[in-house]
Amino acid sequence: MRALFAVLVILLALLQGALWFGDGGLRDVWQLEAEVAQQSSENAQLKARNEALEAEVRDLKGGLEALEERARRELGMIKEGEMFYQVIEEQ
Repeated sequence: MRALFAVLVILLALLQGALWFGDGGLRDVWQLEAEVAQQSSENAQLKARNEALEAEVRDLKGGLEALEERARRELGMIKEGEMFYQVIEEQ
């Protein structure tokens, strides 16, 4: 009876070792959960960026105001009849 009990305890210890430290064990599960959390965070950032880009595309397609603002800001364009003033600040 004692030998059977000893064998069962050893078998239980081996199974627990495999569960905790073996391939697919809890350590691997924890690592995968951390990777999933990191990927979810990155996905959320990319989703926010995509939504902002999508809104900008809608604005550019929908009206001339956004297109005009972008041309002014990025290309320095002015409308016909407007006066352009450049202010240079001293350093």
